[in-house]
Amino acid sequence: MSNVTQILSQIQQGDPRAAEQLLPLVYDELRRLAAVKLRQERPGQTLQATALVHEAYLRLLNVDQTQDWDSRGHFFAAAAEAMRRIMVDNARRKASLKRGGDLHRIEIPEIAQLSEDKQIDLIALDEALSRLEALHPNNDEIVKLRFFAGLSLEDAAQAMGISRATAQRKWAFARAWLFGQVDGG
Repeated sequence: MSNVTQILSQIQQGDPRAAEQLLPLVYDELRRLAAVKLRQERPGQTLQATALVHEAYLRLLNVDQTQDWDSRGHFFAAAAEAMRRIMVDNARRKASLKRGGDLHRIEIPEIAQLSEDKQIDLIALDEALSRLEALHPNNDEIVKLRFFAGLSLEDAAQAMGISRATAQRKWAFARAWLFGQVDGG
């Protein structure tokens, strides 16, 4: 068992010091994943990678709920889900009328830092992902692992306990289905 898996087992058994040992081992990887996801956000994003990692970590180690992580991959899948929920909640909050959700920011081109990555509407993606989960159970998991956790196809397949070929089929189907839902087609 890896160090992370051992510490997750200790957390599951109720060791209060184990949570303190986990963060240093997973922090850099979680921070990298969060930074990648936040770069895909629209310009003007106020959520920072550090804050996203800390909030997700606090949600994962909520003392009111018992956690059952089978492996390192399972922990990162849970972290991806926590980050997704935080990012979607943040997008919803920013889109609310109270926060000027119906106003559009116009930035001066010389000052604006333009991203080469395609910007993603997280609220539309989350709604489509929920529909995918309802209509085609288990196909949403590959999206969460690949898109929100930044795992490779091989790592996602391993975390899900499926073959690489099955993961490839699920990924291709889910991407096409979500594209049709988010793009309106």
